Amino acid sequence: METRAIVSPEELRRIQGDVRIVDARAGDGAAQAYRASHLAGALRADPETDLATPSDPAHGGRHPLPALDVFRHTLGRWGITPELDVVVYDDKQGANAAARLWWMLRAVGHARVAVLDGGWQAALEAGLPTDAEVPSIAPVAPYPASRWVLPISTIDDVDGLRLDPSWRVLDVRAAYRYRGESDPFDPVAGHIPGAINVPYSANLDATGRFKSPSELRAAYEPLLAEGGASRLVVHCGSGVTACHTLVALELAGLAGASLYVGSWSEWCRRDRPLGRSRTPS
Repeated sequence: METRAIVSPEELRRIQGDVRIVDARAGDGAAQAYRASHLAGALRADPETDLATPSDPAHGGRHPLPALDVFRHTLGRWGITPELDVVVYDDKQGANAAARLWWMLRAVGHARVAVLDGGWQAALEAGLPTDAEVPSIAPVAPYPASRWVLPISTIDDVDGLRLDPSWRVLDVRAAYRYRGESDPFDPVAGHIPGAINVPYSANLDATGRFKSPSELRAAYEPLLAEGGASRLVVHCGSGVTACHTLVALELAGLAGASLYVGSWSEWCRRDRPLGRSRTPS
């Protein structure tokens, strides 16, 4: 499987036996749903424990990255080596945790990973084989990575860059959350002043699959500063759905943006400016 951001269910059908598939469904009942049925051969990633680490949300947000060494050992436990092709799915068109794991793998230098376009629902519609067996995977050495290689922004970085006209800060949450009407996850509603809002759902077409690269490029390129995607910081509520837009940007040929992992869940709990607007962005 060549390096790519997404793979279609039709493509996965052809290569399913040759790739490591990871089920990253999240939320209440996700573990039970996995035990009941998952794509044949898929192992499960727990978004709360495998892709994040418990901490104070005011210092890292609701889903801070695990320590690099911990993630390296997780990948080893999953039998993932640099040569292995990996496909990740969830049941939210990639926006729940599949894109987060895609970004984390890319961030340790693993190029051979793709998000399943359309997720679990598209896989079922395409008739991909499923089962309820938990695969037995031989562990390997911890993944050979010494640092996160993709750009990551801190709260202090964002506080400075939001005022810099040569940068853009992009909030991918739903518009009502950005406007500050309400927030179902965090104690304060609103947005980072200076941030622009393009909900991650705009990355998808009416079927729940990613829009074409040309459509995505036409949507995002006009929003970028003169320096392009390398001067863009992307965030959401807790650093998860932001990764969906990072997938979209790569599809659009606009890779290079930074992830603010702490996102709004960290920002709103600290002594930082708060923005609200009653008009759509």
